[in-house]
Amino acid sequence: MNRDRLQFYALYLTRFAGGFGFITLVTLLPDYIETLDPTGVSVFGLFTLGAGFVIGMYTTGFTLAQTVAVVPLAWAGDRFDKGKILVAVLALGTLSYALFPLVDSSLAFVGARALQGVAVTGAGLMSLALVGELSDVGTRANNIGKANAARFAASILGSLSAGALYDAAGFTPVFAVIVVLMAVATVTLWVLLEPDHTRIAGFPFSDLALNRRILTIASFRTQYAVAVTLVRTWVPIYAGLSAAGGGLAYTSLAVSLTVVAEKFTNMLFQPKTGGLSDEYGRALFVFVGGGAYGLVALAVPFSPAIGAALGLPETYPVLGPLSAAFLPLVGLSGLLGVADSFREPASMALFADEGTDDGGVASSFGIRELLWRPGSVVAPLLGGWLMTEVGMSWVFYVGGASAITGVFSFLAILTYDFGPSALTEW
Repeated sequence: MNRDRLQFYALYLTRFAGGFGFITLVTLLPDYIETLDPTGVSVFGLFTLGAGFVIGMYTTGFTLAQTVAVVPLAWAGDRFDKGKILVAVLALGTLSYALFPLVDSSLAFVGARALQGVAVTGAGLMSLALVGELSDVGTRANNIGKANAARFAASILGSLSAGALYDAAGFTPVFAVIVVLMAVATVTLWVLLEPDHTRIAGFPFSDLALNRRILTIASFRTQYAVAVTLVRTWVPIYAGLSAAGGGLAYTSLAVSLTVVAEKFTNMLFQPKTGGLSDEYGRALFVFVGGGAYGLVALAVPFSPAIGAALGLPETYPVLGPLSAAFLPLVGLSGLLGVADSFREPASMALFADEGTDDGGVASSFGIRELLWRPGSVVAPLLGGWLMTEVGMSWVFYVGGASAITGVFSFLAILTYDFGPSALTEW
């Protein structure tokens, strides 16, 4: 096996490890909400934070740390050796996951998630930048799709093992598995990855920020961040939270299956849709995937009504009593994965294309991350408020609407700036 292929496999393993750790926290979030009791959290005895705000901070603490870390990490990736930076942030990630079994308060949980956010951002930026840089233009989206498929495969395994292990033994064994996996990925990368000799002087962000294609897709990405953050975060919350809190009160294993459905279909389709994007262009796949995601998100709150109308069962082997909403929720989650599999590799390849052409692929992915951050920081706080003050369904209505307005904003600007045929020419 040639050295280049081994490097790709090492990077795919990195994506696998990162996806495993990330999805574990998403899957166990309802359990942390129940265990840590976010009601009445006092700040130095001066004032008390509302439950909705604290629940939002469980995710926003993570995304705020990501936002702060993007620019320095992306700049360092273009200025120095991306591989060495990737190894360092993987080691930091290993430490962060070792801390989660020790948290005993909402404040400690938010702090551990912030550390995780820095590590996840660095690993994502450097691994994608290296995959993009090592790939030819004609294989770029396909290789990115494979890297993402590895992450989704880990998400599936992580969701299932997290739910089963937590139900059997609590938090500690779950995070022990993650720490071992992260350590193996770190060592493998250290051994197999060749030195990165690309060096970009100056501050590539300043040039790439004015890139016309990046500015055009920004109109979509900033809104779509709200959609995906709300929907991905609240599908497991909706499935696992108690009925009194507006959820379906499913067991951890059932919650895992709803999360796995999206990851499995995304994993299954991304390499293929990435290859199609290499062949037919990027913009059409972003438009179709983003719009479909919004439509499916709008349907999620209707899972109970769909199940009742179809007369679906309310009890299942192994899972026990659930509700008629279970199969529709799993099906809709799977459709979310299909929709996003069209959008994600095409979007990533577009940023890799522009970064490689203009100099600064890590900075290009950094801009991609920055465009995501405002929505991903605000959305959990908005979701917490909607869930507690308006109703759980409105989390998905707002999320779906954000995706749909995002794709039509993208289409309007794309057509105005590049002509009516641009949707099929990018």
